[in-house]
Amino acid sequence: MEINRIVVLAAIVLAVGVPLSHSSASAAEIGIAASNPGSIYHTTATAIAKMVSDKTSMQATVIPFASATIYLPAVGGGEYSFGITNEDELKLAYTGGSYFKGRTYDQLRAVALLYPLRVAFFVRKDSGINTVADLKGKRVTTGFNSQKTIPPMLDAILATAGLTQGDVKGVPVPNVVGAANAFMEGKADAFFFAIGSPKVREADAKVGGIRALDVPNTPENLTTLRKHFEPAYLRLEKPSKPNVGVVEPIHVMSYDAVLVASTKTPDDVVYNMAKALYENKKDMASIFPVMNLFSPDRMAKDLAPVKWHEGAIRLMKEKHVWPMQ
Repeated sequence: MEINRIVVLAAIVLAVGVPLSHSSASAAEIGIAASNPGSIYHTTATAIAKMVSDKTSMQATVIPFASATIYLPAVGGGEYSFGITNEDELKLAYTGGSYFKGRTYDQLRAVALLYPLRVAFFVRKDSGINTVADLKGKRVTTGFNSQKTIPPMLDAILATAGLTQGDVKGVPVPNVVGAANAFMEGKADAFFFAIGSPKVREADAKVGGIRALDVPNTPENLTTLRKHFEPAYLRLEKPSKPNVGVVEPIHVMSYDAVLVASTKTPDDVVYNMAKALYENKKDMASIFPVMNLFSPDRMAKDLAPVKWHEGAIRLMKEKHVWPMQ
């Protein structure tokens, strides 16, 4: 039922139309770039777009792509007003690092921290795979050629069990939605995804129950995670209705999701977006429960060298939640 509601809302939002330029943003029509339906970014964008369209004079549209790796350049160039990414990928795009080498998108600007992205390997509950170490020799989704932020995360989690991607049987997929599909089709024993995503709920229903694998909360594991994926931290997750696949208290690798814009997104548009986010958490969470993790009092942190958008800074200073001098 929840998935159907989200799909219907996404269809409503998408029906508004697709703004492509600075001029459309100035006309109070804004585009939010996100990854494919079923992903945590797309469902987040749907919740934000519905709230913004209901609560402000702006009309928001969700534009789906295969991943943030693909749409961040378009957001940086001003083709879309906003996009959703994670803090690591934002820094790489801003500086032209790693898979953005030779392409620098330093017109990107941070707008708001959204929530901790909590990621894990998921397996069938009855598979006999109970730990990350048990993935050795198993079929695990890998590749993620259109979502290049993922492979370092796979390396990080596998390394906590002394494994590498060479120790598993890789099942190449383009992105996390493809990974979940491969798992549901019986082509993989484990898939990688964010906790709370609609696609994870779909996989749980399809196979009769799934389990997220624990990363024990030790200083050694935290050091290992950060060696491969610098912004990682370990977060305790407990069984709950939104946490599908969490069948017992576990720790999972986490990092922050960020709403971004660019220098071409007008200050007033960003200010109004930041204000709507600050004031309407309940509305967003009613559509997508993961937004319960959004904290209006923690909308920013130091993401250097990435800069914050002046429109967002103005709102946060007004609300006394701007943490930097």
